[in-house]
Amino acid sequence: MGNVLAFCEFADGNLRSSALANLAFARDAARAHGGEVYALLMGPGAQAASAHAAKFAAAVLHVEDAALDHYLAETYAPIVARIAKDNNASVVSATATSVGKDLMPRVAALLDAGMASDIAKLEGTNKFVRPILAGNAYSTVEISTPVITVTVRQSEYEPAAERDTPGTVQAVAAGDVNAYGAKFEKLDAQKSDRPDLGDAKVVVSGGRGMKNGENFKVLEELADLLGAAMGASRAATDAGMVPADWQVGQTGKIVAPNLYFAVAISGAIQHLAGMKGSKTIVAINKNKDEPIFQVADYGVVAEWEKAIPELISEIKKLKASR
Repeated sequence: MGNVLAFCEFADGNLRSSALANLAFARDAARAHGGEVYALLMGPGAQAASAHAAKFAAAVLHVEDAALDHYLAETYAPIVARIAKDNNASVVSATATSVGKDLMPRVAALLDAGMASDIAKLEGTNKFVRPILAGNAYSTVEISTPVITVTVRQSEYEPAAERDTPGTVQAVAAGDVNAYGAKFEKLDAQKSDRPDLGDAKVVVSGGRGMKNGENFKVLEELADLLGAAMGASRAATDAGMVPADWQVGQTGKIVAPNLYFAVAISGAIQHLAGMKGSKTIVAINKNKDEPIFQVADYGVVAEWEKAIPELISEIKKLKASR
């Protein structure tokens, strides 16, 4: 019998949608292990976001300290491991984001725990189903250690619903924070008013068929009309058309929005692995034989130069009539 400690990412006083997927898994794991879900929030703003987290977890633990103002796995992992021990956690989980993938292996090492990464389903107490071969097959892994660490694939879990009653909230001291020689220097990030790619309900992505970065401006206009995030295939980011953090795919970000536009994207297996969990997929490509049409709910065989301006025009007309 043990609890589940779910490391939750947050922004602007609320949990990210990726954290809600982690909490959905955590509830399944808590039922299997006979314990409770403890949501762990760390870093600047953790206390402010804890009220929102309490709507989804039986208990919320928040840690704030000047030494944690910038995420470093070296400083975060020992605290996560300590809190897991203090709260009798038999499972420690995080979403399979860039932070989760960086943090959890270190937590596993500190806890001498086995790890299941990028999991899609829990089977029993210690068996996990995870995608392999770019999502074309699934394997079942079994972890035999007393404590298990897990990263959860966001696209495989519906966001957790709110509890009937809020959970408890408790501040936890960071204790002695040692970065072991690591030091935060700077963060290079694209600033945008658009939603974060991992949290967006709508994503507009372009591929190599967009030809150059200037042509992405028409997709950005569509994205802004829809309140969408911008994405891209690896071919487009590798060619320098758009920033690397727009990349959707096996080696980029895994997304599962309500609506995904794939424009001038062929649908290589690596890209499909990152977006095929989307609720509705709209593909626009001039070549009807491209693989993207095999996963699309709606397909438009046309050149994007014609299709996208027409789509933008119709959306503007619809907005003006309301």
